[in-house]
Amino acid sequence: MDHKRYQSKRIRQQMDEYLARGGRVRTVPPGTSGADEANPRRVHQHSFTPKPPATRTPLPEVVAAIEARKKARKQAAAPKRTLRRQPRRRMVYDDFGEPLRWEWVDD
Repeated sequence: MDHKRYQSKRIRQQMDEYLARGGRVRTVPPGTSGADEANPRRVHQHSFTPKPPATRTPLPEVVAAIEARKKARKQAAAPKRTLRRQPRRRMVYDDFGEPLRWEWVDD
C-alpha cells in the first residue's frame, strides 16, 4: 500500500474511533473562514499603497559631474568608420539586361 492510501486509511480509522467514543463533528456553514477572529493576521503592506512623496535633496554638483563625464567620453571616442573588408556579391548582366551570374567583388 502506498503512503497516500496508508495515510487516508489511518485518518479514517482515527475519525471512526473518535466518533465511536462519542465525539461530535460540528457543521460549519460554507464560506466560513478558518482564520481565528480573536487574533487577526497582519495585513501585508504592498508597494503600490499610496504614500506621500519623499522629499528629494537637489544635488546639482553630482549631476554636473555625471554630465561632464558623459560629454568627455563622447568627445574622446573617435567616430568609427565602417570598413567593408568582406567581398560583396554583385549581379552581372548581359548586353540585353538579363542577369547572367553573381560575381564576388572586393571594394
